[in-house]
Amino acid sequence: MADGPARRHPRRLLRAGARRARRRLRPGRRRHDRPRERGGAGAPRARGRRDGGTAPVIVAAVPVKDLAAAKQRLAPALGPGERVALARAMLRDVLRALTAARLDAVWVVTRDADVVATARASGAEVLAETDNRGHTAAVALAQRAALARGARTFLTLPGDVPCVTAEEIAALAAAAAAAPAAAFTPSRSGRGTNGAALSPPDAMPLTFGEPSFDNHLAAARARGLPPRVLALPGLGLDVDDAADLHALAADGAHTESGQLVRRWLAGRRDRAAALAARPGGGTARA
Repeated sequence: MADGPARRHPRRLLRAGARRARRRLRPGRRRHDRPRERGGAGAPRARGRRDGGTAPVIVAAVPVKDLAAAKQRLAPALGPGERVALARAMLRDVLRALTAARLDAVWVVTRDADVVATARASGAEVLAETDNRGHTAAVALAQRAALARGARTFLTLPGDVPCVTAEEIAALAAAAAAAPAAAFTPSRSGRGTNGAALSPPDAMPLTFGEPSFDNHLAAARARGLPPRVLALPGLGLDVDDAADLHALAADGAHTESGQLVRRWLAGRRDRAAALAARPGGGTARA
């Protein structure tokens, strides 16, 4: 079923999801007759701590490849240094939204030292990779970690969705609060998966790369999980090509990366105008 973007406070959305999960215990059923959730009947309900003192309830993982290799499809529009700066700024935007959503744990899956420093500066925990084995392998690593730590709900989103909001993240988490459950947010193209939420964390494997969105819906149904689909405009915008840069400049003026791109585009327009005013004209990078 499709759901629109959330407008309530992130914490209220998460609590509402928890209430829906509790309502599965119908009148007349004893608590020990309820289907056991992962972690057993005695699993802790307290909010998780970053120091590991309590099992987290909701965790989110952001896989990030080496920054030097990031955003190669933007090469026609941005130079190498600009691509690295943009990837770093987008990650910070995503981590700000995750922090504001007040989840129990936020993880960044990476092997890149620059990404590690950015993650830690934002208060996120690092799940270290030894090799860059791709987005799917990084998410699987995080799913295993979520299970090992007793998490009940697992979220994942990429590091290049800078317009995502805390409300959108909370809505995605709430959509999968009552286990077993799976919820997904598509990319703007409708072919990629920009957000996934699973309860429990191993409800199904996640495999990325277009057409991952349709594949995930089919895989969920095959496992008896009616997938929930949330169309969330901020989470739906992943920045991969020049058209996405212009969309980010238009829709993400409030974000660090959007402001960065607006400055770059303005500078290019100014240079193009200056070149055009010279005898013989000229061209500038679009």
